[in-house]
Amino acid sequence: MDLTFKTENGYFNYRACAIIINDNKLLAMKNDLTPYYYLPGGRVTLHESAENAVLREVREELGIEAKISKPLWFAQQFFIDDGSGDKFHELCTYFLIDTRGTDLLARGNKFDGLVTKHHERFEWLEFDNLKNEYLYPLFIKEKIYALPQNFEILTECEY
Repeated sequence: MDLTFKTENGYFNYRACAIIINDNKLLAMKNDLTPYYYLPGGRVTLHESAENAVLREVREELGIEAKISKPLWFAQQFFIDDGSGDKFHELCTYFLIDTRGTDLLARGNKFDGLVTKHHERFEWLEFDNLKNEYLYPLFIKEKIYALPQNFEILTECEY
């Protein structure tokens, strides 16, 4: 069971996301339901750790066995989804992911994901172009340039 639920005031989500970097590029994705880019990862299930969730999601979405380099951020995010218009209260742990030893880089700059329900597409986005990209969460556009030495807690309110 995913740790997400709907209330009369919106949705609650608990997620784990992957920060995958190569050569000053960030791996992001989008699908047929969203007009914006977002990070690989997904909902944590009941009784699952965020660490296991992010590795499971990377395996499901990209078909690779990756490793966690370190946790970066725990973010409390309040936003209205641009695709659905739903109001969200989301908790997300962001992990720096090591993909060495996988074929990820050989797939090119743009490639399709393994989950085909909503036709997920991946793309390597240049750090220097992120400010112009339709990418969520917004804090990534600045924080990607200087990853924290220590785990950080962030709060982001977009409404």
